Amino acid sequence: MRLVIDTGVLISALLKKSVTREILLFPFMEFLLPEYALDELEAHKDSISSRSGLTREEIDVIMSMLMENISIIPATEIKPNLKKAEKIIGIIDPFDVPFVALALSLKNDGIWSNDKHFENLKGIRVWKTSDVFNYFKSQT
Repeated sequence: MRLVIDTGVLISALLKKSVTREILLFPFMEFLLPEYALDELEAHKDSISSRSGLTREEIDVIMSMLMENISIIPATEIKPNLKKAEKIIGIIDPFDVPFVALALSLKNDGIWSNDKHFENLKGIRVWKTSDVFNYFKSQT
């Protein structure tokens, strides 16, 4: 399975040891993340640190473990689909345009997000954490 993940999923995995973190560590899954999301994570690192009780260095260690299954996709690869993605989700949340553009740009099984505004995307399957977990359970 190959899923685009939104920043909220990654932040959830950094905040605490959870099902989300475990799923991101599954070696047979592949996750895609637009490079833009790394800047967003960096901007939220102090908040993640205070909410999780982890130091910035501990967050970096966890992040490096999670990144083993996450492919960072350069902006140049999603650029051709940015306008289409903006029409799909830009009015709802302009920060999510790169994730939709990524889903439109590369072969994948959908977007993993728990954000409600992703629920009505046309033409892109949206997976909640429970959906990804149930998929994993069905495969074992």
